[in-house]
Amino acid sequence: MDAAIDPVAEQMPEPAPAPAATEAPAPHAAGGYIYKHLLTTRLWHWVNVVTVFIMIGSGLGILNAHPHLYWGLHGAQPDTPWLELPHWPSWATIPANYNLSLSRRWHLFFALILAFGLLGFMITSLINRHFQKQLVIRPSELTPSHLWYDIKEHLAFRFHDPKNPGAFNVLQKIAYATLIFVLLPVIIFTGLGMSPGINASMPWILDLFGGRASARSIHFLAMCGIIGFIVVHLALVILAGPIREVGSMITGYWKVPEEGH
Repeated sequence: MDAAIDPVAEQMPEPAPAPAATEAPAPHAAGGYIYKHLLTTRLWHWVNVVTVFIMIGSGLGILNAHPHLYWGLHGAQPDTPWLELPHWPSWATIPANYNLSLSRRWHLFFALILAFGLLGFMITSLINRHFQKQLVIRPSELTPSHLWYDIKEHLAFRFHDPKNPGAFNVLQKIAYATLIFVLLPVIIFTGLGMSPGINASMPWILDLFGGRASARSIHFLAMCGIIGFIVVHLALVILAGPIREVGSMITGYWKVPEEGH
């Protein structure tokens, strides 16, 4: 027997389909935010802001005791320096007045912070795969055409890839890798080699750099490289938008620039 048909139900319109859920913005959408800087990276960055500033100032205070650089085992007043430097003004040194002993205390204390901070950052960056994800330089990125393209993009003030704005470009990778794996280790180990206590227990460090005078010269050149990195870094931060860039290094979240900006 056929089932009875309810005439009321037959006249009711079919329910309208539920509206499609609004799609969440893509994580890399222009004007949106992406999580760019890990907590460990941000902590290491701001500790280094203070540490490097004090180490440069105290290092210049130490250099004022004998502003001449040599190559070789020793280097002394009768020798001919390869570089003669002027005395640094008081506003550039820590402390402001000439005090070799106090400059050394400042320098050695913050050298420990720099060394152990770098070690901790390297360990955590291997664990959280920051190095593997952000700093691995692929062979294809080192081709002349790719490098020239990246240089032209920088000259046009385009510092990120719209398709993947959170990724580092090859010039950033080269700069950061040079700082983390070359300049900072060199300045730490040459500093250790010049320490009398460390030199007595590990004389091979000075031998590695060709003697105390050579280690002192390499230490100074590494400092110049770090200062050069800081100058370029600050210039690019200003050009890329200081509020967005500094804010991302505080919160970790970076606002993707609008198209055309």
